[in-house]
Amino acid sequence: MPTTHLLYLHGFRSSPQSTKAQMMAARVQADHKNVRWWCPQLPPSPREAMALIQRGTADWPADQMAVVGSSLGGFYATALAQQRGCRAVVLNPAVDPARDLAAHIGEQTAWHDPAEHFFFRPEYIDELRALQTGPLTHPERTFAVIAKGDELLDWREMTARYASARIRLLEGSDHALSDFDAHIDAVQEFLALERL
Repeated sequence: MPTTHLLYLHGFRSSPQSTKAQMMAARVQADHKNVRWWCPQLPPSPREAMALIQRGTADWPADQMAVVGSSLGGFYATALAQQRGCRAVVLNPAVDPARDLAAHIGEQTAWHDPAEHFFFRPEYIDELRALQTGPLTHPERTFAVIAKGDELLDWREMTARYASARIRLLEGSDHALSDFDAHIDAVQEFLALERL
């Protein structure tokens, strides 16, 4: 069945203004006008972020929805896909954000607007732990784009976590996937977005 509902989840300190989110939005607008697109600004609290995601997609048909998530958004996307059984594309996904973000407790600035500040609280680490999921229940519905050049996350840990899924392992690139334009066609094809 073609995908009629598409959710995009940005990473830590990021926003719907991220380059990848904007590229995906433009592609959906150009080629898939009937697809319902949603890219929310996620709150810093993981519990609140997942609650927002679940509320916003509650009436979406699981067999016709998909989620794309980058970094921490990839962690959330995996949790949602495990719950709903939908397709997921994860871009340099965070595997153990409770461990990795423990060093970032305190005041943070938003990546796309350094004037915007938020506070990453200690209790958010426990909220991340609570969202951890086990092995992929539908690995054939997951596509991971992983860069060996990721300067923040270990590509070996990512490939181990998504070993049963379809993986596109990039020799270079970076955490932001600055070369996303070279991979967006493969992402779009995997998502099987409904065309007019």
